[in-house]
Amino acid sequence: MQTKTPLLNREIGVLEFNSRVLAQAEDPKTPLLERLRFVCIVSSNMDEFFEVRISGLKEQLKDNPKNKTPDGLTIANAYQIVTEQAHALVARKYKLLKEDILPKLNKEGIVFYLAEDWTPAQRTWAKEFFDKELVPLLTPIALDPAHPFPKVINKSLNFFVTLDGEDAFGRTASLAVVQAPRSLPRVVPMPPHLSNAPNGFVLLSSFMQAFVPELFQGMTVTGCHQFRVTRNSDLFVSEDDITDLRAALQGELPTRHLGDAVRLEITADMPDHLREYLLDVESLGSQDCYRVDGPVNLVRLVQIPDLVDHPDLKFGNHTPKKSLVLSANNNIFDHLSKEDVLLHHPYQSFDPVLDLLKAAARDPNVLAIKQTVYRTGDQSLVMDALMEAAKNGKEVTVVVELLARFDEQTNISWAAKLEEVGAHVVYGVVGHKCHAKMLLIVRRETTPAEGRRKAKTVLKRYAHLGTGNYHPKTAKLYSDFGLMTSHPQICEDMHHVFMQLTGTGRRVDLKQLWQSPFTMHENLIAHIRAEAREARAGRKSRIMAKMNALLEPTIIQELYKASQAGVKIDLIIRGVCALKPGVPGLSENIKVRSIIGRFLEHHRIYYFHSSGVETLYLSSADWMDRNLFRRVEVAFPVLDKKLKSRVIKEGLQMLLKDNATAWLMASDGTYKQTKTRTGSTGYIGQKELVNLLTR
Repeated sequence: MQTKTPLLNREIGVLEFNSRVLAQAEDPKTPLLERLRFVCIVSSNMDEFFEVRISGLKEQLKDNPKNKTPDGLTIANAYQIVTEQAHALVARKYKLLKEDILPKLNKEGIVFYLAEDWTPAQRTWAKEFFDKELVPLLTPIALDPAHPFPKVINKSLNFFVTLDGEDAFGRTASLAVVQAPRSLPRVVPMPPHLSNAPNGFVLLSSFMQAFVPELFQGMTVTGCHQFRVTRNSDLFVSEDDITDLRAALQGELPTRHLGDAVRLEITADMPDHLREYLLDVESLGSQDCYRVDGPVNLVRLVQIPDLVDHPDLKFGNHTPKKSLVLSANNNIFDHLSKEDVLLHHPYQSFDPVLDLLKAAARDPNVLAIKQTVYRTGDQSLVMDALMEAAKNGKEVTVVVELLARFDEQTNISWAAKLEEVGAHVVYGVVGHKCHAKMLLIVRRETTPAEGRRKAKTVLKRYAHLGTGNYHPKTAKLYSDFGLMTSHPQICEDMHHVFMQLTGTGRRVDLKQLWQSPFTMHENLIAHIRAEAREARAGRKSRIMAKMNALLEPTIIQELYKASQAGVKIDLIIRGVCALKPGVPGLSENIKVRSIIGRFLEHHRIYYFHSSGVETLYLSSADWMDRNLFRRVEVAFPVLDKKLKSRVIKEGLQMLLKDNATAWLMASDGTYKQTKTRTGSTGYIGQKELVNLLTR
């Protein structure tokens, strides 16, 4: 039976995960520019946390603050706990940036010039840049009865300006707002001949602080203060009322940036009366205001590492290795007919997946291509290959998930482009996001004559299944497995899943794949229980699993029971985990670790000893309610023994040995980073994988 996940397990878990990411920025062993990048990652994660998680909590708070959560707390109490921890994390982030990272960047010649520090020559350049590049795009809005407070866009940079004096019309407005268009650069490199440092930068806010009086001629500017409003960005699409999902989303997307406010960020110098004014305008409480000691939007600083040529302050260059297995063979279909291929990104290149698609698009014997698309990016070689295939007369069917959060507009655009070239585009099943990563190719082949058997023409299927998106850029940053196969039963199962997504009909029993929302949860429970029976019988038992999050209550209870039966369980959970390991009498045989390293740990791996048979499945599904009950997901087996051994070693064992970037969860749900000997870098799983797979 599906039960609700305790609220605080989820919300506090997200904050704890970001705390672990921030610890990477605090670690002096992390290269300096990468430390800045980790700060930006936390800032981006926190933006989404407020747009989605906090906005949902505030909706509950508004409806009935005295309602109880599954944790036994009132919504109001839960909200207070979450916001207190969020405030603490934000304060820690800015303290780290101001007191540690920025001073060290300064010493390395990477300097952010404040207006008060400019030389006369620098000020002249800055004034010219402000007049030519910024003023034409800025629209100051004075606040008076004819100009009410503007609805500022979600996460936009804004300036609250205080004024004295009388304007040309005799008005005495004392307040104004200047919104910075998103097209404006937030970080501007200073010309080398003017900068006293190898790499000098000026923030947009510094230009505004210095020259905002130019926007209010004849008035006296008495203050200029940054602020930023985060808004509810969840889209509401009623499943009961829609007749065209794409049209419904296109109607909702323009208003996403104007949802209800959930967070106000202001700079430390903003006077209290202006703070109260903004809170009142946006209908926010004092706990929703985050006063920060620095720029209100740190996400934009993520471009700095790419703008600076300072290799010693970054992670070493990483070039994914080409697949030697496939590069030695000119015909990818011939190779896959003989054996499966396993790709481990980002250590191994994503190119073979693109090569498979391109080969399918151009091969006259390929008749049809079917693919799911969740996230693929604004520019995509994957989508280019699918469009080429459609233009070449192939039957191309693409299941585009329009409700992929924050990628809705991109996916709508791709859907339109695909339809223009004759591809069939469908949007899956309303109410169940299609999160499965699947590519299926149908090819006409001729089997050779053999003995008395005549040659004949057959249709043969080839497939790719992955744990991550068909996104070449994230394939260089996220750890994921991809399996390329022509296994008849796996391909047949994929065919049935695509039939479900594009058509209608009864559920079909699959031979090899586990599928959400039908069989994945029950199969996971069955395998956990089987390991428990083995342990109770005194036989060897073992469970290892890796994923992004573990929240589903029934699975957690079954893992507790398996632990009590004596099953040794190792879980690698990057993010939120509601299970508590090492609790006497409950979970003594369970260990939970989180790996926070250079690459984002993203693959999902399920391993069961299975009486020595070793059942191993890969998937895009976390053990969460949404993945197991409200999404279309597949878990696929790794049947080849050599490839199975690779997954066990590369995806599980090497990360379980990590004693440098791993965080171990204690029985109270807190995390402690593993310690290495003084002067030792320890065993870093990701680094060892780079050595193993790319050199």
